[in-house]
Amino acid sequence: MSNNAILERLEGVKIRFEEVAQQLTDPEVIADVKRFVKLNKEYRDLEPIIATLEEYKNVISNLDEAREMMANETDEEMRDMAKMEVEELSSKVEPLEEQIKLLLLPADPQDDKNTILEIRAGTGGDEASIFAGDLYRMYTKYCENKGWKVEVTSISEGTVGGYKEIIMKVSGDKVYGTLKYESGVHRVQRVPKTETQGRIHTSAATVAALPEADEFDVELSMNDIRKDTFCSSGPGGQSVNTTYSAIRLTHIPSGIVVQCQDEKSQIKNFEKALVELRTRLYNIEYQKYIDEIASHRKTLVSTGDRSAKIRTYNYPQGRVTDHRINHTVYNLPSIMDGDIQEFIDKLQMAENAERLKESNL
Repeated sequence: MSNNAILERLEGVKIRFEEVAQQLTDPEVIADVKRFVKLNKEYRDLEPIIATLEEYKNVISNLDEAREMMANETDEEMRDMAKMEVEELSSKVEPLEEQIKLLLLPADPQDDKNTILEIRAGTGGDEASIFAGDLYRMYTKYCENKGWKVEVTSISEGTVGGYKEIIMKVSGDKVYGTLKYESGVHRVQRVPKTETQGRIHTSAATVAALPEADEFDVELSMNDIRKDTFCSSGPGGQSVNTTYSAIRLTHIPSGIVVQCQDEKSQIKNFEKALVELRTRLYNIEYQKYIDEIASHRKTLVSTGDRSAKIRTYNYPQGRVTDHRINHTVYNLPSIMDGDIQEFIDKLQMAENAERLKESNL
C-alpha cells in the first residue's frame, strides 16, 4: 500500500473518530446507555490509530523535507545532515506502515471482554486431574503477573489432588483477547505420582476460554430459568454443608446448567451463576462467528473444538511445544510458573499474519 493510499484510508478513520467524539457529547446519546457504551468503546479503539496517523504524517512530511534539502542544498555539510536524516526517517516508515496495517484490521469485538476460563481433566484418570490443577496454578500465576483478578466459581476436586473441573472468571484489560489462544487440549507427558514402575504416561486436560457476556449482549428472562439451591461442598469455612448458599441455574430452552458455590452468600452465588449462564448462551452465537472465520482462513482460536491438541508439556525433556505454530521451548518449570507470554505473543503474531493475508492490506 502506497503512502498516499495509507493516508487516504486513515483520513477516513480520522473523520469517523471526530464524528464519534462529537456524538459522545450529545445529551441524547449520553441518555442512551447502550449506545453510549458502544460509542465510547469505538472511540477508545480509534485513539491509537489516530495517534499513529499523526506520527506517520509527521515522519512522511519530515522525510519529504529532508529529501528536498538533499536535492537542492549546495552546502556539503548540510547535504550530509539531510542524508543522515533521510536514512533515519526512512527506517521508521516501514515499521509504522506495518503497525498501521495491524491497527486497521477489524478487531475481534470480544477481545476487550473478561473471560470465563474452565479447565477440565481429560484422559488419564487421577493424573489428568493433577495436571488440571497444574494448569490452574499456571494460569493463576500468569493472571497475577498481569494484574488481573481471578474468581473461582465452581470446583470439582480430584480424588488424589488437582481438579476434575475448575471454572473461574478472569477480569482485567483485554483478558479474552489474550487468553482465547489457550482453548483446546493440553497434553502432559511425565511419570505420574501414582506410577510405581517409573513409566511415562500421557494425560490431558481441556481448557476453554469464553468471552464473558454482559447484560447488553444477552437478554435473559427469569421465566426461562429454574433456580435450585443446595449445600456448598469443598473449601469455604463454617457455612460449608450447613447452609443452602450454592446455586444451580438451568436454562430451560437450551438445557444449559451452571452452578456457583464460591460465596457464602446465596445472592452473590446467584449473580455469579447468572453471569456464567449468560456467557454460555452468548458463546453459542460466538462459536458461529469462529466457525465462519475458520471456513475461509486459518485461525488459532479453537473455542469450541475441545478435541484440538494445542500444546504438549514434556517433563522428562523439560520441553513445551505449541503444535499450532510448531514452537518449542525448553523452560518447562518457568512455563508452569505462569511464564506463557512468549507463546501468546507468537500466537497473536501468527494470527495477525493470517488476517493481513486475508485483508490484502
